[in-house]
Amino acid sequence: MTTRSLADWLAYLEQLHPTAIDMGLDRVRAVAARLGLTRPAPLVITVTGTNGKGSTCAFLASLLRSEGLEVGVYSSPHLLRYNERVQLGGVNASDEQLCEAFAAVDGARGDISLTYFEVGTLAAFWLFERAGLDAVVLEVGLGGRLDAVNIIDADLAVITNIGLDHADWLGDSRESVAYEKAGILREGKPALCGDLEVPTPLLERAKALMAPLFVRGRDFDLAIDARTWHWRGVDAAGKPLELHGLPQLSLPMENAALALQAFALLGLSWDAERIAGALQRTHVTGRLDRRYVMQNGQRISLLLDVGHNPHAAGFLAQRLGQRPITGQRLAVFGLLADKDLAGVLGALSPQIAQWAVAPLPTTRSRSAAQLAAALVERGASVSQYESIEQALVAQCSKADSGDEVLVFGSFFCVAAALEWLEQQAGESGHGIAG
Repeated sequence: MTTRSLADWLAYLEQLHPTAIDMGLDRVRAVAARLGLTRPAPLVITVTGTNGKGSTCAFLASLLRSEGLEVGVYSSPHLLRYNERVQLGGVNASDEQLCEAFAAVDGARGDISLTYFEVGTLAAFWLFERAGLDAVVLEVGLGGRLDAVNIIDADLAVITNIGLDHADWLGDSRESVAYEKAGILREGKPALCGDLEVPTPLLERAKALMAPLFVRGRDFDLAIDARTWHWRGVDAAGKPLELHGLPQLSLPMENAALALQAFALLGLSWDAERIAGALQRTHVTGRLDRRYVMQNGQRISLLLDVGHNPHAAGFLAQRLGQRPITGQRLAVFGLLADKDLAGVLGALSPQIAQWAVAPLPTTRSRSAAQLAAALVERGASVSQYESIEQALVAQCSKADSGDEVLVFGSFFCVAAALEWLEQQAGESGHGIAG
């Protein structure tokens, strides 16, 4: 029998189901039962939201690991390698582990058709159960109520925020999105929401399930000053907790505050110094990700961010405004066709001096001509390129040492930039990380 490589498995899974997205839990539950899957770990935290899921999951995992717990994390999508989606004890799953898990799921499904994401989710659960972990953090792929991750009953449900995205699947109002995301709540189990204005469907769902709901601005919050930030919240018994003088983070501190409140509800030890260290060590590739590259004898600063909707663009614009540079910002930008182009540009256009736009390496991409036309309407200076790599080379060639090249708009965009940076580092022998 021929043994499939990981690349072979991924190619096989991509053509396994007639559609890439097929919302519903019946098929996934049936295969999970055939696999004998019960619970991936004694403690399960499920995270959904329009933005910030990845960094919130990373903060949670870091806090749990600081307690000495063995932690698994399931997230999506990946940037460069599928292995990024499944972490076991802080380490990406190996090709061999993933291939074994895919084979187990494929063997159990029989005549049940599963999507790429559904097989990947079951494979992650299969690996988690066998690893004997203490806790797992599960990132929802799309929505919540009908996402494959939701076959597991979470001990703690975390909703980062609620905005408009994936309207074809989640609806075109914050209320419809909230209804779908509230699907991860469980009866009597605590839930958190980092949105300052919680839509009614989420409040009603929590009430119906008698699930204690902890809301930012009411039960917990943060304050940021010039050099530090401060957090207040409550423990599981409702007793006030506070942390002051925390070092500022490169990742969104709003998501760190949400993760802190989740951690506070778990009844684990509360050591301010250890907590601060865990937050500082947290890094997520492609999210406010500082990199450097040598071009024309100069060290050029790049900032990579996967933000791809108005909410994420607004947050990115806020962070850029908080950190002025001596030169100008040059953007490398690509966007999927189903994203809100006007909303993204409205948030970030004032921050960018020159734009370089290109299509993404997917049939779902907007064309460079569409992106350029929208920018020209706003009076922006823009150039078109055939690929993200060409756009990146052009902007780095223009940049001076005081400038910043901002690469954003999609996971595809940031992934292309990371691949190019790896190539540059290989050729020069210099590191690329910030």
